[in-house]
Amino acid sequence: MKLKKIVAATMASTMVLSLAACGGSDTAATTAAAGGDATTAAAAEGEETTAAAAEGEKVTLSITTWDYDSSPQFSAVVEAYEAQNPNVEIKVIDTSADEYNNSLGISLSAAQGDPDVIFVKDMGSMLQMADKQQLLPLDEYVEKDAVDTSVYSGAFEQLQYNGVTYGMPYRNDWYVLYYNKDLFDAAGVEYPSNDMTWEEYYDLAAQLTSGEGSAKVYGTHNHTWQALVTNWAVQDGENTVVEQDYSFMKPWYEDALMLQENGYIQDYATLKTANIHYSSVFKNQQCAMMPMGTWFIATMEQSNQEGETNFNWGVANIPHSEGQSGYTVGAITPVAISAFTDQPDLAWDFVKFASSEEAADILAGVGVFTGIQTEESVNTIASNEFFPEGDSNKEALYYEHYVFDRPLDPQIEEIRTVLDEVHDMIMIGEYTVDEGIEELTSRVAEIKGW
Repeated sequence: MKLKKIVAATMASTMVLSLAACGGSDTAATTAAAGGDATTAAAAEGEETTAAAAEGEKVTLSITTWDYDSSPQFSAVVEAYEAQNPNVEIKVIDTSADEYNNSLGISLSAAQGDPDVIFVKDMGSMLQMADKQQLLPLDEYVEKDAVDTSVYSGAFEQLQYNGVTYGMPYRNDWYVLYYNKDLFDAAGVEYPSNDMTWEEYYDLAAQLTSGEGSAKVYGTHNHTWQALVTNWAVQDGENTVVEQDYSFMKPWYEDALMLQENGYIQDYATLKTANIHYSSVFKNQQCAMMPMGTWFIATMEQSNQEGETNFNWGVANIPHSEGQSGYTVGAITPVAISAFTDQPDLAWDFVKFASSEEAADILAGVGVFTGIQTEESVNTIASNEFFPEGDSNKEALYYEHYVFDRPLDPQIEEIRTVLDEVHDMIMIGEYTVDEGIEELTSRVAEIKGW
């Protein structure tokens, strides 16, 4: 029953977001019109490569990823595909998460053959790539191979831009709360529950903060992404990060500054200047709690398995506002093909595999949720040897209401830049919250032409 609620809530929220895509730019419409010709031409170019692979010759397929070494969400599928296709060698073009979109943009602007396959980090960048005709339309491939798109529970249709499929659903992530059981036990404090308000979370952050200097343990941790503030502002589904008035974000920035001023989280400027990754903070037990995406489950399981960490940790539902139990924020990660690939058929074969039920089972085995989510996949993830013990941890993998962290807006990346810049200024104290809200409202209005 819970899983049905998950699917229904996801479909309901994404249906609203898909309407924004229908009003895309004229450029996107032109791309859509040319989609069939682009696919046909690309397929013709890839025939020689596909034939070579079939005849046993070694061929190379390049894919782009971010934080590959610490992300089994990519390596598990890459290794499985290579095992099934010994004549294919996958070249991974890896970049840090923070630099990924910039690096990929440079490669695509040069219209070079690499990469062949693109893991899309966010929806905004996919819309931009589609508008620039940098992605290969996939509809002919989907139709030719009779792919059953119903297994994605509506996500396949929601990824279409102006009626064209540019990416297949790969990963599905949403925010949960990670916590260090050992630190809670040492403090004699009960673990976070799956029905906790933000006010209760702030109280826990105060209770779990201890020590001084390099030995200090922070009650919780906010990474430097603006999403670690703005997500909670849109969690109720009443607003998005594209609005004519951003005053609804004010209390959330005030709370974030309160956590910082009281020393319950690390100083933003320090984190930014030192480029400190959130995973190291949690792994080094420098914080008792940390809001982060479900992708971090696989990272922690891998860390435990390799002996990098050996403390007890748990996962709970993300806190919520009063009366909004079960609300979370998340996003779909698509996998796409570059319009400039010289081996589209092979690239499609990988994309089809990466978005298949077989890959979903493989990824569930390493703690990764995919666009194909079933009761069995949740059970698989929860039964992993290194997944935290206890029914409450498995219960944290369910939610009642799912809100996208950003709408399907063709200008979302430009708006996101503004959000990032204003976020920096507020968190380092260069802007008051009111000044930041005023600038957000003004600059976004200019971008949107309001």
